[in-house]
Amino acid sequence: MRIVFAGSGSFGVPSLEALLEGGQEVVLVATQPSRPAGRGRQVRDGPIKDFARRRNIPLIQPEDINAPDAVRKIRQARPDLLLVIAFGQKIGRPLLDLPPYGAINLHASLLPRYRGAAPIHWALINGDTGTGLTVIAMTDRMDAGDILGQRATPMDPAETAGQLHDRLSHLGARLVTEVVQGIPLEEIERRRQNESQATSAPALRKSDGRILWDRAALEIHNRIRGTTPWPGAFTHLAPASGKPPLRLVVARAMVSPRGDVKAEPGVVVACGPEGIDVAAATGAVRLLELTPAGKRMMSAADFLNGYKVKPGTCFLSLEDRADGGRD
Repeated sequence: MRIVFAGSGSFGVPSLEALLEGGQEVVLVATQPSRPAGRGRQVRDGPIKDFARRRNIPLIQPEDINAPDAVRKIRQARPDLLLVIAFGQKIGRPLLDLPPYGAINLHASLLPRYRGAAPIHWALINGDTGTGLTVIAMTDRMDAGDILGQRATPMDPAETAGQLHDRLSHLGARLVTEVVQGIPLEEIERRRQNESQATSAPALRKSDGRILWDRAALEIHNRIRGTTPWPGAFTHLAPASGKPPLRLVVARAMVSPRGDVKAEPGVVVACGPEGIDVAAATGAVRLLELTPAGKRMMSAADFLNGYKVKPGTCFLSLEDRADGGRD
């Protein structure tokens, strides 16, 4: 089958690899334009572009995939199918109708749950114990098309958004391969989504990483998991005399095994080589790895060697000075 692939980021790379290994013909790849990234704001090519170049697949990087020039190039590729994975642009009706087998999308949730840009993050933030993947036939409405295939998977209680993203990308490759192979054989059963069960997963903002210590320990732990590595779960260490609060990103944490904690939320109740226990509304959160502003990530033990933290020290739920928007 001749496939045009549209995607950005690393999530779709395993699917591309699997399709080629399975004998499918990827005739064109569309990905977002290369943009400045990182502290140096240098222009960097994305993983999809790198993959296409390594495999000598024709590539386009349209600002708008629905623009006439982009549509013309896709039409010239004579695709049988358009496959979209984490592309980041809305696909218009002319492209959806162009291939004989239409357009399909791999989404990182068990639709109709978590429609939107950040299904992995919100599944973790909300404390779900399982998630999955769905391949749908694309329509004009976001993530609302008929279900062509699904795969469920449990989540580890310590799994972060970054870890789950990578694991789902490989599970998704197998699901995409099965659906693509079954479409021309008419072996795929279409199933409509139950609109009454639809929930949303909007894109995260930087402010979504703020740790609110007046929440339950498990809720805080899930917030940390769901915002690692981006946008990063952050808190502030109460300032020493004459100094500003120190911003910290919590890279890894757990619910503390301590029993009844009697302290105000945000107050350190214990600290040592095993971690820093901070009181929550109920229970405590044990901080295991932290990144102080402008520093490298370090273990709690290393952090304690360099910073004055002891029982009674406070962590604060401050907003960032930045506007809290997306990168």
